[in-house]
Amino acid sequence: MTVEESTSDLPPPPGLVLVLDARDAAGVAEFWAAALRYDRRASVGQFEVLTPPAGSGAPALLVQGVGEAKVGKNRMHVDLHVADPEAEAARLILLGATRLGDGRLDDIRWITMADPEGNEFDLAWD
Repeated sequence: MTVEESTSDLPPPPGLVLVLDARDAAGVAEFWAAALRYDRRASVGQFEVLTPPAGSGAPALLVQGVGEAKVGKNRMHVDLHVADPEAEAARLILLGATRLGDGRLDDIRWITMADPEGNEFDLAWD
């Protein structure tokens, strides 16, 4: 049995929604809406709902209000692939991000950043 044959009878994959915890959900949602050029759609309970541009295929983002601050390194983070990393880093810093460092692995390079509450993400390019 090939991979194609083994998956042809499966239902479609689940939709992907990213959820980010934040003490100040509204403030962090404002940062990520501007950073990703998403629309800030609604506040639903403890969630701020951000949606990508129509037709982009990008996942929605929920910012969930939580009572505790971030402790330690993220177990998962977002990589934003950009054409001009220095310009994008400068734009994000103006929005409240912090530049944490630079990295490289073979031909892949990245700038590690943090949002206003310290959640790490990378600007990546090759």
